[in-house]
Amino acid sequence: MKILLTLICLSITASFSGGNATERDVYVFCYFEDGGKDGLHLAYSYDGLHWTALNNDESFLRPQVGEDKLFRDPCIVYGTDSVFHMVWTVSWNEKGIGYTSSRDLIHWSTQKYLPVMEHEPDAKNCWAPEIFYDDIKHHYMIFWATTIPGRFPETDDQDNGGTGGKGYNHRIYCVTTKDFCTFSDAKILFDPGFNVIDATIEKVGKEYLLIFKDETNKPFTLQKNIKIAGSNDVEGPYAEVSKPITGNYWAEGPTVISMGNRWYLYFDKYRSGEYGLLVSNDFKNWTDISDSLKVPMGMRHGTVLKIKGKVLGKLLKEQYNEAQR
Repeated sequence: MKILLTLICLSITASFSGGNATERDVYVFCYFEDGGKDGLHLAYSYDGLHWTALNNDESFLRPQVGEDKLFRDPCIVYGTDSVFHMVWTVSWNEKGIGYTSSRDLIHWSTQKYLPVMEHEPDAKNCWAPEIFYDDIKHHYMIFWATTIPGRFPETDDQDNGGTGGKGYNHRIYCVTTKDFCTFSDAKILFDPGFNVIDATIEKVGKEYLLIFKDETNKPFTLQKNIKIAGSNDVEGPYAEVSKPITGNYWAEGPTVISMGNRWYLYFDKYRSGEYGLLVSNDFKNWTDISDSLKVPMGMRHGTVLKIKGKVLGKLLKEQYNEAQR
């Protein structure tokens, strides 16, 4: 097996050694597995349908921050400083998130715990953080889901009817930063009037679209689906919440990327251990092509980003070198 892996890695790496192959765009999916104990996993694809795990589907980064040292819901963006910036969920019940950076997706800076909600004594958690670069205000916005009991009493979900709510009543909060060293005060980004988690943002034309999971747990109004809201400003307010765009199953962890003239929206069918994929030309009408999607076994949700082929070449070379050891 090791010899076969070595030959495969050598063959793939060699394909990046000449011509313009290193400038060809490729897509990378960052994700977690098995509850989030072992850290960062990466897979790559050229068509958005067939995803191949890198590093033999072993972790690129072990979690080191937070009391629980979890690594869930990773989000990576490529910054204007030519650096990859990553945030993730470090715990089920802590008031901060994890952060690190890299120039090659292989070597990562010292991990930091960002105490984004430590000022809120009753905050229960910080889940599924994401990063968006605001090219108008020229700073990054980090946003995540937090429950503060009693803050939104009209939708407090203490009686969850056995659907797993456990008293959570999330809203989406955010901070801004230019350097990932100093941050603005946390504030509400999105309050649709119900329990909401797993938000991501895409700029489509001049509009900002927030894609999220409706986490309503109450019996008879149970949701667990993906919806969309829009705004003219990345910091909101977001309004006109859509109807669910996912089907009759529980969905979470949406991530979106543009490929050609279509939008690809990936999401985690977490109860069935499968991944879903919707495609759209206009961000309004969606077609489910989940049956065409092939992802690594055990993949749990994260985010998709586009990188240059030369970055993938280094990742494959690292995989080849590791196979030689």
